[in-house]
Amino acid sequence: MRVISGDAKGIRLASVPGKSTRPITDQVKEALFNILGETIVEKTILDLFGGTGAVGIEALSRGADSAVFLDTNYRAYKIIQQNLKATALDPYANVLKKDAFVYLREEHENPYDFIYIAPPQYESLWLKSMVLLDERPNLLDPEGQIIVQIHPKEYIEDHTFINFHVVDQRIYGDTMLVFYKRLLEQ
Repeated sequence: MRVISGDAKGIRLASVPGKSTRPITDQVKEALFNILGETIVEKTILDLFGGTGAVGIEALSRGADSAVFLDTNYRAYKIIQQNLKATALDPYANVLKKDAFVYLREEHENPYDFIYIAPPQYESLWLKSMVLLDERPNLLDPEGQIIVQIHPKEYIEDHTFINFHVVDQRIYGDTMLVFYKRLLEQ
């Protein structure tokens, strides 16, 4: 696993020992950032279930202003810090050893431009995250996006949200990316 592009291009990222995390593959990460393109520049990122921090780090390397990483796993928390230090992107990041659901229920001063949700598989944690975000849509900037990374079998086709709608979805082998945007009042 490496940083694909930007200021930290080519730097290898450490993995979390064991099977507690599900890192994004370089192929899926490259596809994701090809889709996002320049929209990531000067934006803020919330990386829920941070794991290795690969997605938020890639965003920072490509010009995002800042990223907040969350993970309750102590080893993941330390690996994210290690990877940020290795890429020299740590000044632009805040790593919290905190439960994503607790964080989503809290008040936050500023909305995020991108929220990345890549939880452990087959536990419906992505859906729980989306339900909480649907209750607090102002956590996402009106022009922002939520990106969910799940196994295609986890996706619920007919599930709707009050404040968000699917704008795109892509499948790369056993990984599905679902892109949500806010429904804005007319």
